[in-house]
Amino acid sequence: MHSASASQILLTWYDRHARRLPWRVSPQNRALGEVPDPYRIWLSEVMLQQTTVAAVKDYFEKFTMAWPTVEDLAAAPEEDVMKAWAGLGYYSRARNLKKCADAVAADFQGRFPDTEEDLLKLPGVGPYTAAAIATIAFDRHAAVVDGNVERVLSRYFRIETPLPDAKPEIKARMAELTPQARPGDFAQAVMDLGATLCTPRRPACALCPWMTGCQAHASGVAETLPRKAPKKQKPTRYGAAFVAVDKNTGAVLLRRRPPSGLLGGMTEVPGTVWSEVFDREDAATGAPFPAAWTRRTAEVKHTFTHFHLRLDVFRADLEESGAPVLKDAWWSEPETLDGEALPTVMRKVLALALTSDHDQSD
Repeated sequence: MHSASASQILLTWYDRHARRLPWRVSPQNRALGEVPDPYRIWLSEVMLQQTTVAAVKDYFEKFTMAWPTVEDLAAAPEEDVMKAWAGLGYYSRARNLKKCADAVAADFQGRFPDTEEDLLKLPGVGPYTAAAIATIAFDRHAAVVDGNVERVLSRYFRIETPLPDAKPEIKARMAELTPQARPGDFAQAVMDLGATLCTPRRPACALCPWMTGCQAHASGVAETLPRKAPKKQKPTRYGAAFVAVDKNTGAVLLRRRPPSGLLGGMTEVPGTVWSEVFDREDAATGAPFPAAWTRRTAEVKHTFTHFHLRLDVFRADLEESGAPVLKDAWWSEPETLDGEALPTVMRKVLALALTSDHDQSD
């Protein structure tokens, strides 16, 4: 099938079946002249990195209600942004989000640049995000390739080279297919096709507008593509977390992590370093100060991108005055605890520490 006709067939399908997403301007409204808000497109693309649409929707609504414009986000304290991001993961994205908002407000008078070249100069904006904003927000011709696009085009053109080595060919194919007219809608159409019909398992080929031109479908190998290089085994790191609770108020002692590195700038309970070499029998020696620390019978298990983590959790109930002052630490009352910038792993730690051992199950 000629690329121009393939593109038009998919756009026709998209006009009828486009997903309704809070950051998206529908194809019908675009045809009527409504223009996408670059701020909302940028915010959604950053949130969607390594995260599902379902997980992002509530966070997107919360952010845009709190900070309707990029200038509003630039004016917000970083701590508030980190709190609003807590639980979404990959926290370097939140730090770069704030830096990028600051740059757009200060250097571009609150208006996002409209070319890939200029967008790439912004903090935290890589090649994919620059292409997505330029195409979806400004209708610039660019090849937008996310995981859905990789899967669709690997099947359509039967690209059997394993990922990530297949990425350059997939991007070149996407550039060929992307039409000069409506490139933003076309990029979203391929994404929607991958999200709704051309799914990783059991793709709904019979409903696909590209079925007749799909080489993988014709060969009966659609479900085997894209091929992926074998993943390296993740190592496991160990550590201990120490939850100090004020016996009178129920407040919990928290501290802020260093601004850079894993979970940088987020909130945590005091703990040890996380290491593959960790003496779990002697874990209590890593306590931040002397107290009647008791080990919970269960442990916290969490997986990051590059490693698994297992934490022994200790709790001590004491008078607030009985804890020495720790750097960057404070007491968080029970009613404020949920609003702290706690990453998921720390919420697991607190959930374990603040329930009785009788209620715990591994």
